[in-house]
Amino acid sequence: MARNYFGTDGIRGSANAHPMTSEVALKVGMAAGKLFTNGSYRHRVVIGKDTRLSGYMIESALVSGFTAAGMDVFQLGPMPTPAVAMLTRSLRADLGVMISASHNPYLDNGIKLFGPEGYKLSDEQEGEIEALIEGDSMSLLASAERIGRATRIESARERYIEFAKRTLPRNLRFDGIRAVIDCANGAAYKVAPEALWELGTEVIKIGVEPNGLNINKDCGSTSPQNLIRKVQEVRADIGIALDGDADRVVIVDEKGRIIDGDQLMAVIGEFWLRRGRLAGGGIVATVMSNLGLERYLEDLGLGMARTPVGDRYVTEHMRQHGYNVGGEQSGHIVLSDFSTTGDGLVTALQILAVVVQSGRPVSEVCKRFEPLPQVLENVRYKNSQPLDNVGVQRAINDGKTRLGNAGRLVIRPSGTEPVIRVMAEGDDEGLVKTVVSDIVHALSDAAAA
Repeated sequence: MARNYFGTDGIRGSANAHPMTSEVALKVGMAAGKLFTNGSYRHRVVIGKDTRLSGYMIESALVSGFTAAGMDVFQLGPMPTPAVAMLTRSLRADLGVMISASHNPYLDNGIKLFGPEGYKLSDEQEGEIEALIEGDSMSLLASAERIGRATRIESARERYIEFAKRTLPRNLRFDGIRAVIDCANGAAYKVAPEALWELGTEVIKIGVEPNGLNINKDCGSTSPQNLIRKVQEVRADIGIALDGDADRVVIVDEKGRIIDGDQLMAVIGEFWLRRGRLAGGGIVATVMSNLGLERYLEDLGLGMARTPVGDRYVTEHMRQHGYNVGGEQSGHIVLSDFSTTGDGLVTALQILAVVVQSGRPVSEVCKRFEPLPQVLENVRYKNSQPLDNVGVQRAINDGKTRLGNAGRLVIRPSGTEPVIRVMAEGDDEGLVKTVVSDIVHALSDAAAA
């Protein structure tokens, strides 16, 4: 069945345009509330959001929909996505909701749904919600005496901070560490600096003045230039950049160099392996992770399973096959011993733990392998998707042949926008660039036809 609302990470779009309207949010609340109301007890839903202006509008509509369906609502206010997942379990809620478009600008917003165990909903569950949205709305309403209540949870911030701190070994502190943290003017602008400070860190904060319009604007994990400058200016030991909903992280070392998610997975995977903690015989990554990571893990005697892009798919594979470390190159790192989704703050704490316990600087700890040359380009299209074009397929097949076993080629449509992503990597950088260029030209010609 075609999906009319849900993409690779919930529902996402421009605020006040379909599907991110109050009307759709109301129906999502009613439909999801109906689907997860299956007993006579009082059902609960937890709702968090980031700092976008449109979050107020979407939150009010969702609260109305869930209460109309007979669910009691716990409102958390601005909180990271992983905090919503954690509190869904902690508060024994039937459903968790995060209102966020992650690393996108304030013009966009989104709705992410979590089941009672804190995991993102399956494709099948999202399909059921879509069917209910498009059905008879009156059938979703609870009787008058079953209408839900809405309550604001004031202790959510403290509960999440304590949770994050408890992921560290007992008595481990970060005294003497100077850290710059960029919260992207987003959901973690209070909790992340507070958690680091309580652990003894000297904290320099940027991206902590949200105004509803500046989330992810020239800051955060997708724009770490200000963080790099600040790290160098104050001679910090580490820079930490979160995105708007704090489910991803990028690290900057003391020399101002960016450390991506592939390196972070290598650091944590090897550290846990040495301590007998790594499960599954390796890690789980996506098709976008660098081949250098895969080769590095092979040298350690570890495997690397690949999934489609999206931390939900990484998490599903981890659950099915017993892994406890997985993630994406972009910085979504899932550590299932602690969390059910990507958690930027917890990942940063684990990296700091390795740094402190090893007594080595971040630049040494986080440089585990030399990444292979990797080129990624996006091709935007307006109408029909150009992947089916004969010339495009010829260029793709030719690229695969030319790369052979010395590289990889990944062509995939974006799940959130009308874009085809073309990624190639290999030992020969010139060949990689040529292969990508040829495919991009073929796609551009097809899209313009």
